Amino acid sequence: MYYAIVGTFMLLLPLLSIAAESLAFGAPLDAALVAKWFAFWAVGWRLLLAGCKQVAQPRYTAREILGLKSDESLILVRELGFANVAIGLVGVLSLWLPSWRLAGAFAGGVFYGLAGVMHAVQGHRNRLENVAMVSDLGACAVLLGACLLVLGQRGAA
Repeated sequence: MYYAIVGTFMLLLPLLSIAAESLAFGAPLDAALVAKWFAFWAVGWRLLLAGCKQVAQPRYTAREILGLKSDESLILVRELGFANVAIGLVGVLSLWLPSWRLAGAFAGGVFYGLAGVMHAVQGHRNRLENVAMVSDLGACAVLLGACLLVLGQRGAA
């Protein structure tokens, strides 16, 4: 289930939304469109759902993804969940509040980049943590790349 959720929210839904808006509604295929849909799906819904799971069931993230066995880690996983809910809400609401889009994409990109690096330096990653690392670093590249391109276009205008 974890693999399906990550693949769906981090790649499939953003790409389908970009294609649909571009093909069906004639939106230009540009960095702003990429930022819009990756902020909504990969930052918004992915982090909101992960955060809710971490708050309600911190043991899953602690044990299955991070390989932590101690119950002492559960309070930190819950706090991570609160942060994920907050960032996720910015991403979800950015669909209706376009002025939040770039901030949501940037915050999500920084979060995913730092989380991906943290996973990468772990010497004992399991398969789920490998998926988290790859998807985090990929999302970071897309989100921060889109932010840089949008800001570059604004600066050139």
